[in-house]
Amino acid sequence: MVATPVKTEAKRRFYPTRIDMAANVRSQIAEILNQTLAATLDLKTQTKQAHWNVKGMDFLQLHELFDELAGELEGYVDMVAERVTALGGTAMGTARVAAAESILPEYPFNAIDGVEHVTALAERFAAYGKHVREAIDATDNLGDADTADLYTEISRTIDMRLWFLEAHLVKKSDLD
Repeated sequence: MVATPVKTEAKRRFYPTRIDMAANVRSQIAEILNQTLAATLDLKTQTKQAHWNVKGMDFLQLHELFDELAGELEGYVDMVAERVTALGGTAMGTARVAAAESILPEYPFNAIDGVEHVTALAERFAAYGKHVREAIDATDNLGDADTADLYTEISRTIDMRLWFLEAHLVKKSDLD
């Protein structure tokens, strides 16, 4: 069965709100947020993929770290989706939409040991962080300081978590 594209009318459907932003601005912001929603859902499930499948000497430490990361991402899923609906839009948050709309590459299912999983997640967290920083600027330029602030909150944590992942990849020879 072939997945059908997300229906455009569902993406564009807006509900009345007393928020003092023009409908066309809210629509643009909701589109950016829905792109983030897809990427966040995708990153969360890719992080769970690593959590379930990591093997090796650092198993327990990484298993717990990956679960913690996925939990944080779940909170961002909710924040982003609720901002879409607060603006009068429709949150597009199904697994099918996330798969079709995510900016992230597919997870490498052949990853086994901790280094492979950490590397894959670091690459995806970096791409996601870049997307979030671009969204800060885009929503700020549209005059929505609240959404830009939401993105700033996400960005700080994603950068910190990327640091945690990258710290696992540093070798002594990298420091010499």
